[in-house]
Amino acid sequence: MTLLQETLARIKPVSPTLLQQAQHRLDNKTKPPGSLGRLEEFGRRFAAIAGTMEPVTEKKVIFTFAADHGIVEEGVSAFPKEVTPQMVYNFLRGGAGVNVLARHAGTDVRVVDMGVDHDFGPLPGLIDRKIARGTKNFATGAAMTREQALTALETGIALANGCRNEGIAMAGTGEMGIGNTTPASAIIAALSGLPVRQVTSRGTGINDAALENKIRVIQQGLDVNKPDRADPLDVLAKVGGLEIAGIAGLVIGCAANRIPVVVDGFISTAGALIAAEMHPDIRDYLFAAHESVEIGHRFMLERLGAEPILDLKLRLGEGTGAALAMLLIEAGVKILKEMASFVEAGVTGQTV
Repeated sequence: MTLLQETLARIKPVSPTLLQQAQHRLDNKTKPPGSLGRLEEFGRRFAAIAGTMEPVTEKKVIFTFAADHGIVEEGVSAFPKEVTPQMVYNFLRGGAGVNVLARHAGTDVRVVDMGVDHDFGPLPGLIDRKIARGTKNFATGAAMTREQALTALETGIALANGCRNEGIAMAGTGEMGIGNTTPASAIIAALSGLPVRQVTSRGTGINDAALENKIRVIQQGLDVNKPDRADPLDVLAKVGGLEIAGIAGLVIGCAANRIPVVVDGFISTAGALIAAEMHPDIRDYLFAAHESVEIGHRFMLERLGAEPILDLKLRLGEGTGAALAMLLIEAGVKILKEMASFVEAGVTGQTV
């Protein structure tokens, strides 16, 4: 049995009894029932995932997975692929958007090289898990082999297992990879059967002509590779990315280890979608950080049955939305744990 198979076999649905217990506790706080809206949902779900009515939230980490994409050869991005390693250095210096917002949220950022087309050498803070120097151009053939996709998934699972061993309370996903909105769009088109045009947007800000080319390229890739929507690993290997695979593996591993996972935007959700297609109970463990302005993201969220926490018109990726959403999830947990009950406060409860 592979690590992937063993991990999928460990995933169980979140207990409805624990969800009810958490909601009962919330309903006895000094407030009208349900008056704190989605904060109550966050606290209830977090407690049920963690398996305790006294969950801890202090140790939080965002994994920012980085990789390059052969599809950039087709002119689908406004930026050259050299930006991917440049941004990895920026992450490691603490100067990127995700670093700023993670510091604000009290969250660590860990940068994982899954497949950047650059030799970094040993660098403090960089987790070297390079599988290849980027994917191949999926407009002309498979992005990666099935074995590479499996290795990338199992790399993410191993990172989640490390979180369990460290006592990480909440994990977030982030990514960096020039051109990666193209495989993300291809993944949702392949899995949903929706027209490519309906799920493809401008990514880093390409113009109208480049957008038309991007749509054409994705359709060509789907026609050439014919990914099997009934086999998520096939979809991942044929039109995905190494960082997307790492995210999918992290999500699978977090679900198996009962660690809540906060999924960032469009690219991260592509990874979460691959994971959820492999095991439907994974959806129980996901918090959708926000809704991206990338038009395909809404269809991903609908397929996952996930309601985004924020809508701030974000489209940066990196884990920026996950850092912000973690603050609200943590707030919901604190309501569950710290807000006084009617009995504790000596306040008369609701009488209906």
